[in-house]
Amino acid sequence: MTTVDQPVDVLLSDGTTVQLRPIRPEDASEIVAMHGRFSERTRYLRYFSPYPRIPDRDLRRFVNVDHHDREAFVVLAGGRIVAVGRYERLGPEAPEAEVAFVVEDAHQGRGIGSVLLEHLADGARRVGIVHFVAEVLPANGAMLRVFSDFGYQVQRQFADGVVHLSFPIAPTEATLAVQRGREHRTEARSIARLLAPRGVAVYGASATGQGVGAAVLGHLRDGGFAGDVVPVHPNAPTVAGLPAYPHAVDAGVPLDLAVVAVAPDAAPAVVADAAAAGVHGLVVISAGFAEAGAEGAAAQRTLVRAAHAAGMRVIGPNCLGVANTDPAVRLNAMLAPALPPPGRVGIFSQSGAFGLALLAEAERRGLGLSSFVSAGNRADVSGNDLLQYWQDDPGTDVVMLHLETFGNPRKFARLARRIGRKKPVVALASPARPPGVGSSAGPDEMAVAALFAQSGVIRVDTVAELLDVGVLLANQPLPAGPRVAVVGNSSALSSLAASACAAQGLTLAEGRPRDVGPIADAAEFADALAAADADDGVDALAVMLAPPLPGQPAEADLTVALPAALGATKPVVVTVLAGRSLAGLPTYAGVEEAIRALARVHRYADWLRRPPGTLPELPGIDPAAGQAALRPDGVDTAGLLNAYGIDLVDSVPAGSADETADAATRLGFPVALKAAAYGLRHRLDLGAVRLDLPDAATVRRAYAEMSVLFGADVLVQPMVPPGVACVIELVEDPAFGPVVGFGVGGVATELLGDRAWRAVPLTDRDAEELVDEPRAAPLLRGHRGAVPVDRSALAELLLRVGRLADEQPRVRALTLNPVLARPDGLSVLHASVRLGAAADRPDTGPRRL
Repeated sequence: MTTVDQPVDVLLSDGTTVQLRPIRPEDASEIVAMHGRFSERTRYLRYFSPYPRIPDRDLRRFVNVDHHDREAFVVLAGGRIVAVGRYERLGPEAPEAEVAFVVEDAHQGRGIGSVLLEHLADGARRVGIVHFVAEVLPANGAMLRVFSDFGYQVQRQFADGVVHLSFPIAPTEATLAVQRGREHRTEARSIARLLAPRGVAVYGASATGQGVGAAVLGHLRDGGFAGDVVPVHPNAPTVAGLPAYPHAVDAGVPLDLAVVAVAPDAAPAVVADAAAAGVHGLVVISAGFAEAGAEGAAAQRTLVRAAHAAGMRVIGPNCLGVANTDPAVRLNAMLAPALPPPGRVGIFSQSGAFGLALLAEAERRGLGLSSFVSAGNRADVSGNDLLQYWQDDPGTDVVMLHLETFGNPRKFARLARRIGRKKPVVALASPARPPGVGSSAGPDEMAVAALFAQSGVIRVDTVAELLDVGVLLANQPLPAGPRVAVVGNSSALSSLAASACAAQGLTLAEGRPRDVGPIADAAEFADALAAADADDGVDALAVMLAPPLPGQPAEADLTVALPAALGATKPVVVTVLAGRSLAGLPTYAGVEEAIRALARVHRYADWLRRPPGTLPELPGIDPAAGQAALRPDGVDTAGLLNAYGIDLVDSVPAGSADETADAATRLGFPVALKAAAYGLRHRLDLGAVRLDLPDAATVRRAYAEMSVLFGADVLVQPMVPPGVACVIELVEDPAFGPVVGFGVGGVATELLGDRAWRAVPLTDRDAEELVDEPRAAPLLRGHRGAVPVDRSALAELLLRVGRLADEQPRVRALTLNPVLARPDGLSVLHASVRLGAAADRPDTGPRRL
């Protein structure tokens, strides 16, 4: 969200950064200077006249806006204003405004106009403007394309030599698709320039060859980087045998990347020097920034602001570096001296220590890399940026991530869903769980795994597991189903594999496992594998190899003889005890590791086969009314739910026998009487709920009994038809933002944590899976002769809760408990809401870094 006092950095179509902020009165001289740089054609197309200078009266009006009826944003590149866009409301509180913008000639064609339109439309919607109008000369094809290419339903009229445009500015699926497509291209391009630079400048490499900078410089040189390597040193003529220069620009070669290994207080001068040389991005190896405390955090913010102002991205600080094994690039700008062999796996690691462990383990297993990025403090470039890049990178087939925290969880889930349809994403991430609502603890570890799986992400818990899955994905096709043929030369290993398959949700193929015996040679083993591979009832093969028995000939070592004989068309995992790895095959030292990796890949393949679902239209939703229900002094719970088409059964609080009887009379008999305390409202087993009370006398007697046990405060409700009690929850999760949970009600299911969870926004498929996923879900489908409930009504209720979570960031937690589901619909009996400061929703609104 762009506000009057909050500038934002944005990426342009060429992958460089600019700053966008509201105009200020002190910008007057800069506006005049920009106007002076316009060509005559640009002035004519914008103002419909030569307009050689801005009159003082117009200038004052340009730079003084009220940020309500009149708004203007400026775009700054290299510290100076290069574009301005504005809207002006057509009359007091009118729903329409005229929009216009102009971009300096040297910066046209970089996507500035579309960025301005996004932010102007967002600001206008916040003050009640719903339509934009514009007047454009027919010759101004670039401006006409800005409007027409945005996805808005633009109406055009031609009159008096001018094209008159009118369009609604409410976000639609079409405008969102256009915006996210531009986001994807700009972020991918910004990373591509860092991973395939024409030249690299290195700051902080000592002439003595000692220190971090010298180490990275040596790795760049010795790794055979295809471009120019330029050490920048204040006085040394050479560093590490390479010509050195006091300033990067002095080298006279194109430089796209700068590796920075200087102290934090020297970083601003480095940024300025790199910017003067046209560098596009910085890899800051240096420590001493945000990880070192408040002073370092301030230095980090200064570094990023200066880099963005100069159009540069930042990887780090406090990072291991970046690498690209493409033979045409051969970039090793890292502290690691050697890289794994070239391959088709991209790795992102937030932690340098984890990154080193990943690289070492990948090299040990022969897992080839396409590129590697260690983000360190992740002050700018994050895993989301790398997802955008790797999605279309032809050299990357598998993405592996190590994530300590999620800076933008909603965006991560959205990107992972999209890229996961093209390439598998494996993530090592174990964020701490948040507190939940009432007695709920939010998603547990199993639910967290399900949340990752919802986004198509294969979640693992250790570096070893990350590589276990990675080598399988990099070397084998995806399984077509869960049926596994276990073939081995050890009955003990085969039995372990069969047990592991059952524990991981895989099934043994019919007639398996197959034990070929401890003295089988490679030909016999290969025949057994070929038969399993040709079996239509087999989806994957698990090979169990025991070492040769004492006294057997060398050719009995199947790790040598078997690979040449094995030509399976289905995915294969191999467990080798006390033996070498099989060339070209994912090989594991333990049975459980092999089967676990296969199961995770199977679940991903199953996710791929399922349709992704859609965000359905939901009638009867009024976000403005929902916002109005969130008052400064609390929340109108019924009003909030009603704004999203959720009816809440009337509930009248009472604190005495007379109040209880009066409330029951007003509601109409029969009624239900419940203890008011949150944890007791559904505890029929404790006597805290009394149902079907037919008259005032019975109500008074029930109140007298309950008040002794549970206190004076009660709730009175009209009776509704019985049903299966369900619970719907909303909590804020650190890895996914708002998540919606569903389960069947009852003490036992709550004790067991029988909840299914999905991240917002919910698709129709998400809602259906939520209803069917809890272990107690058979109770909804007619268990033991009961009539099935209306599960579609539950799914729609979940969609409405998801929509509420998406649009009302002040709602930090919500519980509907119980929801009575019946064959003919449902009733929501109780709801509790917890408000807070508006949760950051960084994946909404116009584009920004």
